[in-house]
Amino acid sequence: MKSSINKTFFGKIWLPVTILLLVVINWLGSKFHSRIDFTNEGRFTLSTSTESILKNLDSTVDITVLLTGDVKSEFKKLSNSTRELLENFKNYGGNKIQYKFELPGEGLDDTLKANVFDSLIAMGLRPTNQQVQVKEGEGKTQRQIFPGAIIKYGGKAIAVDLLQGQVQKNVFNSGDLLDKQSLNSAEALLEYKFANAIQKLIQKDVPVVAYAYGNGEPPYGFLPAHDVFETLGKNFIVDTVNIKTQPFINPEYATLVIVKPTEKFTDDDKFKLDQYVMNGGRLLFFMDVLYAERDSLQNGELIAYSRDLNLNDLLFKYGVRINTDLLADKHCDKIPVEVGAVGGQSQKQLLPWPYAPLLQPGSDNVIVKNQADVLGQFANAIDTVDAPGITKTILLASSGSAYTLPTPARIELNSLQTIEDISKFNRKNIPVAVLLEGKFVSMYANRASQTQLDILKNYNLPFLKESNTMGKIIVVADADIVLNQVSESIGPLPMGMNKYTKIQYANKDFFLNCTEYLADKKNILDARAKDYTLRLLDVQKTTSQRSYWQIINIMVPILLVCFFGFGYQWWRKRKYTKV
Repeated sequence: MKSSINKTFFGKIWLPVTILLLVVINWLGSKFHSRIDFTNEGRFTLSTSTESILKNLDSTVDITVLLTGDVKSEFKKLSNSTRELLENFKNYGGNKIQYKFELPGEGLDDTLKANVFDSLIAMGLRPTNQQVQVKEGEGKTQRQIFPGAIIKYGGKAIAVDLLQGQVQKNVFNSGDLLDKQSLNSAEALLEYKFANAIQKLIQKDVPVVAYAYGNGEPPYGFLPAHDVFETLGKNFIVDTVNIKTQPFINPEYATLVIVKPTEKFTDDDKFKLDQYVMNGGRLLFFMDVLYAERDSLQNGELIAYSRDLNLNDLLFKYGVRINTDLLADKHCDKIPVEVGAVGGQSQKQLLPWPYAPLLQPGSDNVIVKNQADVLGQFANAIDTVDAPGITKTILLASSGSAYTLPTPARIELNSLQTIEDISKFNRKNIPVAVLLEGKFVSMYANRASQTQLDILKNYNLPFLKESNTMGKIIVVADADIVLNQVSESIGPLPMGMNKYTKIQYANKDFFLNCTEYLADKKNILDARAKDYTLRLLDVQKTTSQRSYWQIINIMVPILLVCFFGFGYQWWRKRKYTKV
């Protein structure tokens, strides 16, 4: 009797108990969630710094992704990866992360659509042209898309270019832009780009970066340096410091940027730089140690010779030496060269220019990881030298087919029309940019003059023989990396763009990453360290084995269904047939 009562009782309450259990499980799932990332590279795992930013948002972040609609499969994949990332962002940011996908200018007339496109370009997004089929049987047409996003927070907005850092061709014209490897690298950088943009919007204390002058550096307003000041101004508070006239360099500056000095540094100049480093300051050098300018090639040749900046001893003490040689690389950019004349008109052709090397990442450091080529111009090689306690990391290097030319050297445009001696290009991975990290020892530890010591004493600054914290210095043996070309019709072009081919290289990305790394934003740069393994099909196998795999994909499912059906009927017949 008791057993019957228990069965009746449990029979009545099992349904409400099950419903209640499901409600509790769903509630717990909404409050506490976790996920397992089975990918080798941790593709779906956010970095600790990104998680911290998302968990500590004070207000809603609205993200509008402009990559949607009828786009090529490569861009569709990038769009899907962006959606997956933002959904992952919501797992940590909750309702404070709101996102949507929309096609810019959709439903507007041509005039309004053009205004929308102009505003997106003004925000820093670059248009991409692609061919799409309007309707079946009506052929293809060109459509402009913007692979980017607009992020808004607290009344401020910032644009994120999903292709920034990848080599782009024909920015102002139509054409294919990127290969699969570049798009794969763009996917790997998605987390960093979105997290970095959100960090810039929510940060209350913006680092102060100083631009040095007084030794012949390009001044503000100098057109070839236009993008240096624009890039710094958009990401930092920018100050200028005259090394010649200032008694010392304020150690509160997050980074001191020195771009293409052309005049000698005096002993007092170097003393100020040295004590800035000893007090925790970070230096970013972009140096040209040779007189070698493309403009000098107007006459068909130039002589490249040493420019004595009197910095060798200081840099040597910190761990590097810039050689007074000239880097030539088979992996290079192109320049227009006159190859003849037709009807009295000169004929020009774009030819490879080995003295404009396309520099490649020299390590897996977060500054350059997943970065595309950086365009150089008359670059020099860097040697690392012994400096106790200093770690040296190669950031940029030549390709596997390069060599260095001793100077003074005569450079002729006509040499481009002859077949170069292939045996010359027998060196590989020649360093051009080096990161130095550690506790630096002062070059003036035992040689500071009394006058120099008195100046520090007058401003209540101590003289340090060794840096009081872990220091960071980046030395780049090519200042033209950060100087932009100027178009006669457009004006200053973006940093790293060839005005003849309209190809834009990753110079701006490199410059910004270097500055952010030195300005103590390494926590955000950690998100750049991700690897995305590009798993491509073997084209040869897919062609030769096409029929084989088609048969397997069609026949195997049918055979499995038939096998299951016959097996099920046999089991039923055996079970219900009476003996």
